[in-house]
Amino acid sequence: MGNLTYFDFLAKFGVGGAHPGGILLTQDILSKEKINDQSVILDAGCGTGQTAAYLYQHYKANVIGLEINPIMVEKAKSRFDKLQFPISLIHGSIEEIPFADQTFDFIISESVLAFVNKPKALNEFYRVLKKGGRLLANEMTINRPVNKQEAAEIMNFYAVDTLLLEDDWMRLLQAAGFRQIEIQTQIPPLSHGNQTPEFNFSTNFEPELFHILNEHGNIVIKYQDTLSYRVITVTK
Repeated sequence: MGNLTYFDFLAKFGVGGAHPGGILLTQDILSKEKINDQSVILDAGCGTGQTAAYLYQHYKANVIGLEINPIMVEKAKSRFDKLQFPISLIHGSIEEIPFADQTFDFIISESVLAFVNKPKALNEFYRVLKKGGRLLANEMTINRPVNKQEAAEIMNFYAVDTLLLEDDWMRLLQAAGFRQIEIQTQIPPLSHGNQTPEFNFSTNFEPELFHILNEHGNIVIKYQDTLSYRVITVTK
C-alpha cells in the first residue's frame, strides 16, 4: 500500500474520539441540546462509532452512522454488535447522503467537514435536516492566515484541500442557508493533553503508521498557535 496517510493511521489504530477534545467535549456539546429518545440523529463520518454508541446509551436516540472508510465501518459495526445497540450503519459519503430531505433532528460532524468538499457536504446537511434541525460540528480551523509553505505542510499531512479561518466557516454556513450560527473557540488548544483516545488496533498495521503518529505530534506542536478547532452549532 503506497503513501499511507493520517487517515490510514486513524483507521488501522482504530482511534475513537480522534477529534479534538475527544468524547468528553462531545458529551458537553450534546448536553446543551434538546436530545431525547424521539430524536433522529445522523453521526456524519462516525468513525469507529464512539459518539454514536454514546448517543444511544445516554439518550436512547435513533442513531444512524455514516462512514466512508471501510476499516472504520467494520470497527463501528463490531462495537455496536458487541453492545447490542440498534444503531444503523451506512457505508457512504457525507457529500451524497443517502436519505430523503428533512429526515434528521440532529447531525453531528466531528472532524469530518475539514476533509471533504465543504459546500457540497453542508448543502447535503441542510437538505436532510428537518426545519429547525441542528447541526453540531467540531472542525479544524486556523487561528491566523498561513503562508504558502505552512499551508502546504499542513494540507499535505492531513490531505485537506483548504484551511479555514473562523470567518470562512461563517461564510460557508451562511451560504448553505443555516441560521443561529454560533462558533466557539475551545480552550485548551489542540496540543494540550487531550484525554487519551481509545484504540482498537487492526492486526495488520504497517510499521510506517508509527511514523505518521510521530509526524502528527510534530505538526501539532509546530503549529500549536495556528492550528486549532471550533465548535460550530447552527439551526436550519
